[in-house]
Amino acid sequence: MRRFITLLLILFLALPLRASKEAIKEAADLYFNFKQQEALEKFIELSKETGERDSFLNAVYIALELGQTRLAVDTVSMALKKFPLDTEVLEFAGEAYLAAGYYLNAENVFARLNENNNKTAFYYISLARAQMGMGQYDLAEINLKQAAAGDQHTALANFMLGELYSKKKQYRKAADHYKKVFVFDSQFIEAKERYGDMMVKLKRFKEAYTNYSSVQAADSTDDKVKESLEKLKEFAPKEEVNILSIPEVPKAHTIVRKPISFYGPLPEIRVGLGAKINGAPAPVRKVQFSTSHKFRAENKNGKIIKKGTANKFWAVEVINGKPYLVAPNGKKTAFQGESLKIMQDSTDEAGHTTILKNMLVAHGTTWAGRETKEYRGYIEFVYNKNIGGFIIINHVNMEEYVFGVIASEMPSVFPIEALKVQAVIARTYAIKALGKHKKWGYDVCDTQNCQVYGGVKAERERTNAAVEATMGSVITYGGKPIEAVFSSNCGGYTQSSKEAGWFAHPYLKPVSDYKDFSEDNLQPYHFKELLQQPQQAYSKYFNNVSPAAFRWTRYVDESRLRTVINRKKKIGEIRAIVPLNRGRSGYVNGVKIIGAKGSLTLTKEHEIKKYLALGLLRSTYFTVQPNYENGKVKSFIFYGGGWGHGVGLCQTGSGGRAEAGQNFEEILKHYYTGTELKDIRKK
Repeated sequence: MRRFITLLLILFLALPLRASKEAIKEAADLYFNFKQQEALEKFIELSKETGERDSFLNAVYIALELGQTRLAVDTVSMALKKFPLDTEVLEFAGEAYLAAGYYLNAENVFARLNENNNKTAFYYISLARAQMGMGQYDLAEINLKQAAAGDQHTALANFMLGELYSKKKQYRKAADHYKKVFVFDSQFIEAKERYGDMMVKLKRFKEAYTNYSSVQAADSTDDKVKESLEKLKEFAPKEEVNILSIPEVPKAHTIVRKPISFYGPLPEIRVGLGAKINGAPAPVRKVQFSTSHKFRAENKNGKIIKKGTANKFWAVEVINGKPYLVAPNGKKTAFQGESLKIMQDSTDEAGHTTILKNMLVAHGTTWAGRETKEYRGYIEFVYNKNIGGFIIINHVNMEEYVFGVIASEMPSVFPIEALKVQAVIARTYAIKALGKHKKWGYDVCDTQNCQVYGGVKAERERTNAAVEATMGSVITYGGKPIEAVFSSNCGGYTQSSKEAGWFAHPYLKPVSDYKDFSEDNLQPYHFKELLQQPQQAYSKYFNNVSPAAFRWTRYVDESRLRTVINRKKKIGEIRAIVPLNRGRSGYVNGVKIIGAKGSLTLTKEHEIKKYLALGLLRSTYFTVQPNYENGKVKSFIFYGGGWGHGVGLCQTGSGGRAEAGQNFEEILKHYYTGTELKDIRKK
C-alpha cells in the first residue's frame, strides 16, 4: 500500500512538470511558426505561472529580438530573483541591460561572469561595450585586447579596438587593428573602409585609394566610397589598367583522357561560355582559338567550309557586320547560317581540346577578368546580330562537363567522399537545368547563375576520380532529378526551401549539422548560444575553408546602415533591427528596420543580406544587438553563422562528414530527405 501511495505521489508531482514542458513546447512552436508576439506573451505568462527557467529565457530573448528592451529588463529581473547564480540568466541580464543602456548594471554582470567562465571573448567584448557606453575607454581597451588575443570573435574585437583608437586619434594603431579584421574575415567590408579612412588620416593616399577601390568592388552603390575615390583619383596607381583587357599567354594543349562508360553513350550538354552574371551571353566580336587535333569547320547545315591544322591560332571575327573565319595567315572565309562548329578529328585514345584566348570569366564579380581557357568536346560560334557578336557554346558530354565544374565549386583537397557528393550534385543540377538558357542556344552558362564551369584548367586528378567513381549517378525524388541546391556552409543547420521563401520541396527540409546539440527540445533562446559561442558541428571543418564561413561577426554603424537603407527607403535614424520569421533552422526570413521616420520590412534573402551591411552579410542565420553610446544607437553587432542560403547540401558539412567516415550516399541522403540515387546512362 505504501509503495502504491509513493507511486501516486511521484505521478502527481510529475504531471505539472510534463504539462509545463508541453506548454513551453507549444509556445516555442508559435515562435517557429513566425508568431513572435504571441510566443512572447505565452512565455511571459508561463514564467509567471510556473517559474520555469526556459520560459524566462525565451521571454527575454524574444523581447530583445523584438526591440522591447523595457520588458526584457523587467522579465530578467524576475528571473534573477529565482535564479541569482545561474550563468545563462546572468548573461541574458547583461545583454538586456546593454540593450536598455544600463551600462553600469551590464558592467557589473559581465565583470562577474568573466571571473570564472570559458566564454571569455564574448564577455570581454560585452564588458567593453558597457564601458565604452560610459566613456571609460581605457578600461574598454584592456578588455578588448583580452578578447582580441583569443580565438573567438577575433575580428569583432579588433574592429572595436580600431574604433576605440580612432576615437583617441591614434590612427596608426587603429589601422593596424582594422587590417587584422579583414585578415580574419575578408567579408568584413566595414573594416576595409575604416582602414582607408585611417590611411587618409596618415596621408598614405595611394593605400587609401586601393582600399576604397576594394570596398567599391564589393559594393559599387556606396556614395561615400565613390566620393572618397573621386577625391583621391590623382593617387590612383599609374600602372592601373583595366584587368579585362589583359590577355593571358596561351599554353600548350593538355593531354586529356576521355571518360569511359560501359553502359552506352553519355548525355551531352551545351554550355554558354564567357557568360554574364545573369547567365546571358557577353557578346564577343573576335576570339582566337587553337585545336589539339586537325579540325573541320562546319556551318549550320553541316557543310564543311574549311579544314584546319592543329596547334595554330585561328579566329572568328565580326567584320563589317558579317562573321568570318580567319586563318593563321590572315585569310578570311565568310560563313553562312550564322553558326560555325569546330569539329576535331581525334585519331588516338586521348581526347581533344580547344584553347580559347582571352575569355571573360566571373563577369559582375569582384574577381572578374580574362583568361585563356581550354575545353573538351567541341566549340560552336554563333553570330547573333541582335547582340552584335558571337555566342560561344561548348558541346560536351555530361561527365566531361562535371570534370570542369567540381573543382570550381569545392576545394579539391576535401575528402574523396565529399568530392563524390559534389560530383553527383553537379550532374543532378545539370540534368535538371537542361534548357535553362535555351533562348540563347545553350542549356547552362559557365557562371554562378548556373554552376561555375572552368573547363580543363579547373580539372584536378582527385576531382576527376570522384566524377568517374559516381559516373551517371544523380539524386532523385519520386524517380525524377531533384533541385540539387547547395550552399558553402550551413553554419550548423540547413533550412527548408519553404522557409527560404522558395517552392516547398519535400526533400529540402531542415537538417542538423551539429554534433552535440539535439534539436528535439529546441528553444528560441538557444539561437543566442548557438551563434555566439563555439559549437561542434560537421560544418565546422576548416580544411582549406575560412573559419569565418562557419561563425562570423559584423559591426555596422547606424549612420552607414542608414545610408544603405536610404537606397531602398528613407526612414530616418535607425532605432532597431527586428528579425522576423525565424524558423527551426534559425535562419531569418524577414527583417523589420525601424527608423525615426518610418520602417522598412525586407522579406527576400538577398535583400536582407544586401541592405544590412556594406557588401553582403554572409547569410541570414544571425542574431543582432544594438550598441549604444550617449543614449543613442551607434551601431549594430551581428553574430552570424554559415555562408549562403543554407538550403540543401552543406558543402563544408559534407567535408566534415566525409572526414568522420560517412560515405557519399549517406551524406547525400542526410541533406536531401527521402531521396535515392539513379544512373541516367542508357544501359
